[in-house]
Amino acid sequence: MLSSATATAARIDRPMLKRQFKVVAEKFPTFLPGDVERIKDKFALKLAARIERLPVSFSEDRIMSSCVTPLMRKETSPVVLLHGFDSSCLEWRYTYPLLEEAGLETWAFDILGWGFSDLEKLPPCDVASKREHFYKFWKTHIERPVVLVGPSLGAAVAIDIAVNHPEAVESLVLMDASVYSEGTGNLATLPKAAAYAGVYLLKSVPLRLYANFLCFKGVSLETKWDWTKIGRLHCLYPWWEDAAVSFMTSGGYNVTSLIKKVSQKTLIVWGEDDQIISNKLAWRLHGELPNASVKQISDCGHLPHVEKPAAAAKLITEFVRETCQCKEVESIS
Repeated sequence: MLSSATATAARIDRPMLKRQFKVVAEKFPTFLPGDVERIKDKFALKLAARIERLPVSFSEDRIMSSCVTPLMRKETSPVVLLHGFDSSCLEWRYTYPLLEEAGLETWAFDILGWGFSDLEKLPPCDVASKREHFYKFWKTHIERPVVLVGPSLGAAVAIDIAVNHPEAVESLVLMDASVYSEGTGNLATLPKAAAYAGVYLLKSVPLRLYANFLCFKGVSLETKWDWTKIGRLHCLYPWWEDAAVSFMTSGGYNVTSLIKKVSQKTLIVWGEDDQIISNKLAWRLHGELPNASVKQISDCGHLPHVEKPAAAAKLITEFVRETCQCKEVESIS
């Protein structure tokens, strides 16, 4: 069933919290790059101050893995928020507080190789490693079936986890899903020198700023500049280039053959004005997933959780209420 969740007025919404939002000087974890101090967005700063590193046994080592943890455990199914390609949990700066306010036990998880984990001893950052790192994190720190939310490439990550570790995933929310690309394509065969040149370009300020122009309309240059700083903050770690090359040369995500194997109930969310991935693919994905519904968000592009956080939070909250047995979740009007 295709329906529309309409958000209000402005092209980019800001979350309206029921509790008063105090603007105070945040104390950031010492492991974050110092450039976090240059960010102006108060929601990003608030979430950055809550980022933790939790131990995850992985391969022969232990990775101190970055995430935002819930303030308290709930009886409802935990919600775990993934992020998109080469991003971090700060993607959820506007939607996370709304989900928490609705009474959801909400985790924001940094996918291996991206985000703010300690990768000084760099493991492989291919698809299998990303999957197993999440599973070990889940097994160690959550160990209850979760509602796994994946935006953009995070949807491919979510599908890969759901099919290979169904015991960890109760249901899925896929947002503007990038699930039909064939991995990193020819980039996987690049010589190492060319691969490093490519990832150096990937973290460059001009390219990141251009990506913001592609994704977001009706946003001031000042805001886009601030969002560029947020989006590339994790790229400032000395191991970021090695992690990016490891993923690129591994072939990346190709989950097309896994889509029909997804057994979990799935909500597909799509911005009607997505200029990155056509919302026509929502119909294709809906037809291939065994148990899925589609909701569209009007006047919204590729990242609903950034552009329309109230609408995104409302859809996720309603889906959790409908799919989990315990109903202890507040509604978002």
